[in-house]
Amino acid sequence: MKFRGIVLLLGSILFGAALFAQSSGSDDLPSAPSAVRQERSKPKPPPSAAPPASAQPPTSPPASEAQPQTTTPPAEPPAAAKSVSTQANPAAQEKAQDPPDAPTTTITKTVNEVNVVFTVTDRHGRYVKNLAKSDFSVLDDSKPSGQIRSFHSETDLPLQVGLMVDASNSVRDRFKFEQESAIEFLNQTVRPRYDKAFVVGFDVTPEVTQDFTDNTEALSRGVRALRPGGGTAMYDALYFACRDKLLKEPRKGPVRRAIILLSDGEDNMSHVTREESIEMALRAEVIVYTISTNITGGARRSGDKVLERIAEATGGRAFFPFQLNDVANAFVEIQDELRSQYALSYNPSDLRTDGRYHTIEIVAQNHKGLRVRSRRGYYAPTQ
Repeated sequence: MKFRGIVLLLGSILFGAALFAQSSGSDDLPSAPSAVRQERSKPKPPPSAAPPASAQPPTSPPASEAQPQTTTPPAEPPAAAKSVSTQANPAAQEKAQDPPDAPTTTITKTVNEVNVVFTVTDRHGRYVKNLAKSDFSVLDDSKPSGQIRSFHSETDLPLQVGLMVDASNSVRDRFKFEQESAIEFLNQTVRPRYDKAFVVGFDVTPEVTQDFTDNTEALSRGVRALRPGGGTAMYDALYFACRDKLLKEPRKGPVRRAIILLSDGEDNMSHVTREESIEMALRAEVIVYTISTNITGGARRSGDKVLERIAEATGGRAFFPFQLNDVANAFVEIQDELRSQYALSYNPSDLRTDGRYHTIEIVAQNHKGLRVRSRRGYYAPTQ
């Protein structure tokens, strides 16, 4: 009986232990199917929602695998924020009210200043280089002008030079010598990195055989490339060289613009007149030196009078070689004169923007026997 009671006691203890183990292990079992369906039916938070507080931030990659960071520009502020900022800043508010394509206003100011380059020689034709500002006065339309604003003895001003060579049939017999004389002039005058020159040959039409350069070798090739033939349109060529070359050539500061024109002065093909070509030279502030190719032993032809008129109107000189060798001497004199000039600027007392032509006369006062040579006039600006 005792043994039986012990067995019953042990059995009850084991049965109770089994029931306790079953009840305590039920928490580790998977949820019921209904609970799983409910869990899946719950809406997931949007991707931009902040992670729960218990979530851990992603682990940064190792330094060797780190990706480059890109900076995202800040988003455009809302309209309310914009209105507040423009109210706080009146300038910004005014700018915000302007239409996006409002036209801009350009203010143009006309500077009523006339620049003149001139040469002074004594009664023997020698250059006078030691004069001062007080030695000169200016007559504008035969009336005393305003005060001279600036005055310089321009012995070393950068040059912009155009060499124009008549390549018509009328100069064929002396063309070769004129080419060599022109090449020697360019070699002696044009300084590298300082002066510039170009070469134009003309018969019926002008032809640029070498554009602006400081390379004397290239200029020499441009002169040798000229070939005589055809009629003569000298006025057209001069007009072209002043308007399309010298007037459009940029300049960083003061320069001296000049043209050396070799021709017999006879024109039979031009569309512009002689005076129109002179006017363009004056507008471009170009001094024209002419060298006649009429080697006739001193007798002047009708073309020589044309060359003289062009040179005197622009402040240059006309050369009439007595014989062929004198052409080279004319080039030498032109080179000396380009390095022996003065320059002044003044404000006319009554200048109107009407485009009208005004005469200029520079007077060397308190000095007897001096001759001043400059351009004869200028054209007033237009509105």
